[in-house]
Amino acid sequence: MKNLLSGSSPLAPLTRRDFLKAAGAAAILPAGAWGAGRPSASNRITLGVIGWGMMGPANTKAFLAEDDCQIVAACDLHTGHLQAAVDTINTRYGNQDCKAYRDYRELLARDDIDAIMIAVPDHWHALVATEAARRKKDIYGEKPLARTVHEQQAIVKAVQQNGIIWQAGSWQRSLPSFHKAAEIVRNGLIGNVVRVEVGLPGGHHDFPGTVPALLAKLSSLPDKITSPAQIVPGTPAWDLAVTEPPPELDFDRWLGPSKSEPYIEARVYQNWRWNYNTGGGQLLDWIGHHGDIAHWGLGFDQTGPSEIEGHGEFPAANAVWNTATTYMVECKYRKEVTHYPVDVGITIAGGHPAIMMGTKWIGTDGWVWVDRGGFDASNPAWIKGDSLPDDLRKVKLYESVEHRRNFLDSVKSRKPTIAPVETAHHSTLPGHLGLISMLVGRKLQWDVAQEKILNDSAASELLSRPYRAPWQLS
Repeated sequence: MKNLLSGSSPLAPLTRRDFLKAAGAAAILPAGAWGAGRPSASNRITLGVIGWGMMGPANTKAFLAEDDCQIVAACDLHTGHLQAAVDTINTRYGNQDCKAYRDYRELLARDDIDAIMIAVPDHWHALVATEAARRKKDIYGEKPLARTVHEQQAIVKAVQQNGIIWQAGSWQRSLPSFHKAAEIVRNGLIGNVVRVEVGLPGGHHDFPGTVPALLAKLSSLPDKITSPAQIVPGTPAWDLAVTEPPPELDFDRWLGPSKSEPYIEARVYQNWRWNYNTGGGQLLDWIGHHGDIAHWGLGFDQTGPSEIEGHGEFPAANAVWNTATTYMVECKYRKEVTHYPVDVGITIAGGHPAIMMGTKWIGTDGWVWVDRGGFDASNPAWIKGDSLPDDLRKVKLYESVEHRRNFLDSVKSRKPTIAPVETAHHSTLPGHLGLISMLVGRKLQWDVAQEKILNDSAASELLSRPYRAPWQLS
């Protein structure tokens, strides 16, 4: 993929002196931090973690298990979450050396940090990632790559320009079942693929379990409320749902570049996914998993669809939860663009029982389906074992045993990870374009090479979003 966009720093940063003053001084790794037999300090990768919500703890604990990695800093806007992060890290090492930050820019200003892990809400991905790349930090970043297409392009450009190693959190690529399924397709065992079904979740999911308390609060109202998707401004339910932010959360900073809106607990911690101001709903939350695997099997990591048409059902645009509850996106990948032997249609669906959760490639000579909990194929022989027999593996895909381990290995070798930034960008594009098609209510024509929507100014405007001052992405 060619370099994208141009410009300088993604935001007007505080001065380096201010950062270093706030951070103290460049941390010196204690000689005894790893104990006997651990790698020397010069061979360790120093890591900072930004975000302690859903994926932050899991990723951090995986890195803590690796002896050649030392986590030296943690950042979160919630004081309780930040303390939990620091305590987890310091307990693992048996010291108090992990530094706590409320401002990610202060953490990134440290010259002694080699790499970072980003697990923040989607609306923050671009600002944190582009600044980290500019600071020459290698990045493990959660999917989707960003909240909009233009933000993704800015991340790709920053990573490419600064020679950064990137690993997207599309960890299914590091599981044997998905690897085997993709190799079956890439080796032509099902013939030419003519159709792919990508099944994703529909509806919403209350990850932190904050909705029952809200519904109980609303139970005395005459109108029965069963979901935050029913709550809109100007109603008694809205008035009860809106509260002051808790003192431990800097809510205005948490909103960051997104538009200002009142605090409602049910759409902040983890449930920010169900509000288009901060997330992209189930479609964007999952496209970087099963959609990513669909591309991997086809060899489409550097290309995309030429036609996209989406249909969905949405709550009110101003509801507490406003993301699509059901959706179906039809994508056409033209052979003259992809250089695949035939045109390929990919259906991406959520909330449609006819499309099974997971990825199913359907070819002229058979089919294969894979999900986190299952594997099936038209040929029973393909189901056996964790991998194909070597005589069938004319095409051998990149192998990774553990996703975070793969990132550390690439940081050392400077070779690409199994899910580099260009792959993450292309895997997510069908989701972004499908959402835009649903919002404008018509089919889109996408120029894959130039990465722009053709002949539709209203749809093109949705490739980006306005930023709230003082935040800016250049």
